Amino acid sequence: MSIKLVASDLDGTIIDKNNKISSKNFEMIDQLHKNNIVFTICTGKSYSVSKKICEQFNAEYGVFGNGTQIIEFKTQKEIWKNTLSKETLLFCATLAKRFGFHIHLYTENEIITEKLEYMDLRNFKLKSQNSTENLKFKVIKDIITYIENHNLEVFSLVISTEKSSLKEFEKILSINPNLAHTFINKRGKYKDKIINKDYEYLNISPLNINKDEALNFLSNYLKIKKSDMMAIGDNVNDLEMVKNSGVGVAVSEAYDELKQVATYVTKSSVTSGAFAEAIEKFICNNQI
Repeated sequence: MSIKLVASDLDGTIIDKNNKISSKNFEMIDQLHKNNIVFTICTGKSYSVSKKICEQFNAEYGVFGNGTQIIEFKTQKEIWKNTLSKETLLFCATLAKRFGFHIHLYTENEIITEKLEYMDLRNFKLKSQNSTENLKFKVIKDIITYIENHNLEVFSLVISTEKSSLKEFEKILSINPNLAHTFINKRGKYKDKIINKDYEYLNISPLNINKDEALNFLSNYLKIKKSDMMAIGDNVNDLEMVKNSGVGVAVSEAYDELKQVATYVTKSSVTSGAFAEAIEKFICNNQI
């Protein structure tokens, strides 16, 4: 096996919580290009929000919205997109409101919410640090009415709460066969330090849409076997792509669930170049 494509998450994998990027990471990305290895960004953020940072990495492809959109950077061509239907948005938002949960929506360049409170507040604070300058925030009175009155292209809907109740709510959502949902815990050691809050959230996207399915698409598109791919991440939404790639890497601060399925867990932190450590080990030193 030889690695022909490296797919990496952004936040918490290449970029640390202070939006800093180790110089070692840039050096190893240069090594990927010198070895004609396709470098692909895989992030939960939208393309418009991530475009500037992606340009720094000179990546060939970008997977955005946790797999809802794929961009070929050289041509700026959108080669894949899948958004939530209005019916699905109304189903999720109406149900979530009955339980008193917080809701926000991600479109191509907007976060739409009734109040900046959880991940939307986190993104707002990051915007103030100039890391997501293209991201706009729209605070509205009633999100259900807004969905009904607009034809939105929503990549994902996020339901958040401080209560420990979303796992049960996720079972209720399962009655809708058109949904994919990922539960993420931001409590304890995973506490959101940007807004200094413990909470949990569900990221809801169209069925069969995630980072791993996006890599399956690229596998067919580029004629590169999944066994010849390396995937690097830190969060639960990276789990399937790390598990199903030829080499799956979890950074040292990753969620325990991800570490359990990874081929390798880095010794270095994100700040000190965890991404670079993985590239050096498996590509430069060819320890496969």
